[in-house]
Amino acid sequence: MDKEDQRFKVLGRAAGSNDAGRFERHARVGEEDGWAREDDLPVLRTQTSIEVPRRLITYNRSPDLPFDRSINPYRGCEHGCVYCFARPSHAYLGLSPGLDFETRLVARPDAPEVLARELRSKRYAVAPIAIGTNTDPYQPIEKTHEIMRRCLEVLSAANHPVAIVTKGSLIERDIDILGDMAARGLAAVGISVTTLDAKLSRLMEPRAPAPQRRLQMIRRLTEAGIPVRIMASPMIPALTDPELEAILTAGRDAGARHASWIMLRLPREVSPLVQDWLAAHYPDRAERIMARLRDMHGGKEYDAAWHRRMRGEGPYAQMVAQRFNLAVKRLGLSRSGMPLRCDLFRPPEIETDQLSLF
Repeated sequence: MDKEDQRFKVLGRAAGSNDAGRFERHARVGEEDGWAREDDLPVLRTQTSIEVPRRLITYNRSPDLPFDRSINPYRGCEHGCVYCFARPSHAYLGLSPGLDFETRLVARPDAPEVLARELRSKRYAVAPIAIGTNTDPYQPIEKTHEIMRRCLEVLSAANHPVAIVTKGSLIERDIDILGDMAARGLAAVGISVTTLDAKLSRLMEPRAPAPQRRLQMIRRLTEAGIPVRIMASPMIPALTDPELEAILTAGRDAGARHASWIMLRLPREVSPLVQDWLAAHYPDRAERIMARLRDMHGGKEYDAAWHRRMRGEGPYAQMVAQRFNLAVKRLGLSRSGMPLRCDLFRPPEIETDQLSLF
């Protein structure tokens, strides 16, 4: 049995393996037992465990990010995008960045209460909170847990600015909150569209809404007065980057007024997962795609250096950047959104049974 035959092939999942995380002492290895592999394949259903967070707001000092803090209602993501740069974070849980990342999720139902407590701290200095920069807050399990909605209720009550990134159509459920926050200058949304090709999207983002559905999300959000950014991310050289202008045009036509792009990133375990995926689905161009990525990262598959990790360097990266700049100018899109207001912030009140005297 060759290596490819040993890989899990699970309908509706993007990852082709479930290799142990980099911190594990033991590896999972498929062995030939004389029976057809189809007889051994597990039924992979989504499992959700509960985590009680001590803290929710995560701070960063990255000079190439437009935010310095974020929150994550969930760990792992059922959308299962094969290219997701957040996959390596699952290794910290003792789980695989492969299929475990898509199927063994962690919900944090106490997140709204923890968030309110942190916002009440006398040491807290307000600045926009980013949500969805690691795993999607509007992945399918949000419909059951409603953690994201309750976090938004906390932020709205405190007049706290928030910037959301998502592919999940469930965001439309929260238009009532987001529309009200946007009217106060407190909310902005980025919708990620990687390709307009529904077949390609289904292969690499198996449980995310189809591209046309995401454009519909942009339309509904903008109609509610919520500023939306079309995010052409990630661009995969020789696979999706030919669509860059078409994606930006479709986003603008749907109502987006801001735009951004990021090149495909392959940190740690993401690289072998993506390479296996390319070999399985696009073997004719797999080598060309990887060669382009190496050209942009000094011969490496990925360079995590600040200011280079998002878009790479070299002629090919410069060409894509120039195409983006020309398209944005032609379409009348802005690369920077309207600044969110911080001057309205008021720390959440402590809930108590005692009535106010005033």
